[in-house]
Amino acid sequence: MKNVTERTSNPFGLRPPFDRTGPDEPTAAFGYGDANADFHVIGDYPGVHGGNATGVPFTETEAGLAVQDALREVGFASGPRDRPVLENCFASYIHMCCLPAGETPTDASYADLERYFDAELRAINAHILLPVGEQATDHVLREYTTQRNRLELDMTALHASEIRGRGFMVVPIADPADWVDSDEERLVSRLEAILASDYRQTKGVATTVG
Repeated sequence: MKNVTERTSNPFGLRPPFDRTGPDEPTAAFGYGDANADFHVIGDYPGVHGGNATGVPFTETEAGLAVQDALREVGFASGPRDRPVLENCFASYIHMCCLPAGETPTDASYADLERYFDAELRAINAHILLPVGEQATDHVLREYTTQRNRLELDMTALHASEIRGRGFMVVPIADPADWVDSDEERLVSRLEAILASDYRQTKGVATTVG
């Protein structure tokens, strides 16, 4: 069994290259949770999936809390909603840095932070990657699978599916703002099915879309 670190927030001490926040605000929603996890949930940036005030991914916003609720359903999350206890699950963003209200990441800032996200993802070395929303899903499929050119980035169709990656299984999650009534149930059912399987054998093993 791997034992990366017991630190919960920013376990590898990443220092992002820029800080555009106020003096009393978090500089980033750093990677958070169980650094020895098999499941890695990957969001976009704090302004959309939460963490501008708490510094914790998937808190504060409706979209972030919807993802957190699904994690609670399968036993990955417990405790306070603003600082949950994550077990066998790690959460991070492709753009970890917080931005002033009303600002969104630029292509350049995504590019600046890519190496930090990649380093953390490879250090966690989870079996299952769960990108949330179009931006994160596009990045994960491009960088960690050979499937991006074969797939339409249709999040409705990709939601809660299984896609073979380069050493990972990828399970895309549609942005909760676009969920219909059955989407949380589909995600929870998929995660429960993976947990009931020998998912640790999925690295390098072909899986299916749908």
